[in-house]
Amino acid sequence: MVGPQRPQFVLFGSSIVQISYSNGGWGSILSDIYARKADVILRGYYGWNSRRALQVLDQVFPKDAAVQPTLVIVYFGGNDSMGPHSSGLGPHVPLPEYIENMRKIATHLKSLSENIRIIFLSCPPVDEARVRENTSSYFSELVRTNELCRQYSDACIELCNEMNLKVVDLWTALQKREDWLTACFSDGIHLAEAGSKIVVEEIIKVLKEAEWTPSLYWKSMPTEFAEDSPYDLVLADGKTTINPSEWTYHREIQWD
Repeated sequence: MVGPQRPQFVLFGSSIVQISYSNGGWGSILSDIYARKADVILRGYYGWNSRRALQVLDQVFPKDAAVQPTLVIVYFGGNDSMGPHSSGLGPHVPLPEYIENMRKIATHLKSLSENIRIIFLSCPPVDEARVRENTSSYFSELVRTNELCRQYSDACIELCNEMNLKVVDLWTALQKREDWLTACFSDGIHLAEAGSKIVVEEIIKVLKEAEWTPSLYWKSMPTEFAEDSPYDLVLADGKTTINPSEWTYHREIQWD
């Protein structure tokens, strides 16, 4: 692996994770915030539900790995919450099974290390009208409703409270914005840049408030190779240099 070794933050989930580096996505924003502090690793799988996640859990997170993640952010639920198909095929997972699948994922992750930290993301809402408009002729009818999303979101939150896990309530967070239907989604389901910024804000809030030792809040973490150097930029006095390690002026949002 490339060194020096940094803390590993793994994003594990379905398409909202896989495409989180596209179009100003939340994964790319987190990578920027944690530049020189942690390596953000993407393990996202388009179209997956919690059943498929369980099938590969030991491969994605092997117990005998030499280095275990410091933080895992988990999202499954959007595909699970789709209405069942008459054929029995498709991504739908009944709510009780979804809860148990997520419990098994959390239990496995906890077993990797006594120091591992976990954040679950609950199921966000959808723009039902746009989902219907964007349905492709390649697929059977996609049954996605906000009521189903709410049920799976509530179940995820309840499970996290039971297991003492941190959770981001995406169902509620996105809908705090008045124009969430038009602003937060690229296609009615997946996040546009505005939606991704809300996700990042909520994740950063959890990391800032968590009483974890060591803290994983970005301002509390050491910056790699941050020591002063005579090779840094020279100030106007022509005699001293300034260390740019903590500069964040390039960011559109100065994240707290």
